[in-house]
Amino acid sequence: MKYLLKLSYCGTNYAGFQVQPNANTVQAELMSAAEKIFTVPCLVTGCSRTDSGVHAYEYYATVEVSCQGANISSDKVPRALASVLPDDISVISAWHVEDNFSVRRAVSGKEYVYTLWTKEYSNPFLADRAWHYTRQLNISKMNEAAKLLQGKQDFAAFMSSGSSITDTVRTITRCEVIASEDGIVKIYVAADGFLYNMVRIIVGTLVYVSEGKIKIEDISDILRSKDRKKAGKTAPAGGLYLNKVFIEFER
Repeated sequence: MKYLLKLSYCGTNYAGFQVQPNANTVQAELMSAAEKIFTVPCLVTGCSRTDSGVHAYEYYATVEVSCQGANISSDKVPRALASVLPDDISVISAWHVEDNFSVRRAVSGKEYVYTLWTKEYSNPFLADRAWHYTRQLNISKMNEAAKLLQGKQDFAAFMSSGSSITDTVRTITRCEVIASEDGIVKIYVAADGFLYNMVRIIVGTLVYVSEGKIKIEDISDILRSKDRKKAGKTAPAGGLYLNKVFIEFER
């Protein structure tokens, strides 16, 4: 049996989604919880990786259960997992899928949102969940620069070193900065795929544009350079959320 899960999680207490040695992860918690309710070890596969401290409003994963495991109807799986998962991981829905279903191949793109808290005082409810940035942001300039990042381009300059990825061409379909009157600024980035720390570097670059450290007209030059050193800083992980996953499957 194979189940597809839709879940959300707060990543503050985890070293990302994927299992890692000597660190707790969301995948490890799901595997432990699945074994408890299905009574056998289960294979859990996520739709993508998320880095340490990064959150997800929406995430998809599959759980493969051997024939020796308990047979639980999909509508009862979320409640069953809720009884054994920590409070910072929530399974919203579950469906039965074919054994050959691949959650990674079913995803055509994702949207991330990055949150900044811009008031002078700290917000205890956004600790580790937003970048506390107290300088005045020039939203207009940031959006002008963001438009230059849209489309199919080589984003090598927006990838942290240490990645083994060689194909760095991605298509950004949305890059937009939205400010609200309550002091929260959100930066949305949607694409067909992402490189290591790509969104956090985009955020840092847009902030540098606001600060005048990078000019709007420099964005195209940065892209052509493929040089990470020419882009902005990597924004803190706590403000990043996987917002939407564009996925197709038979419900």
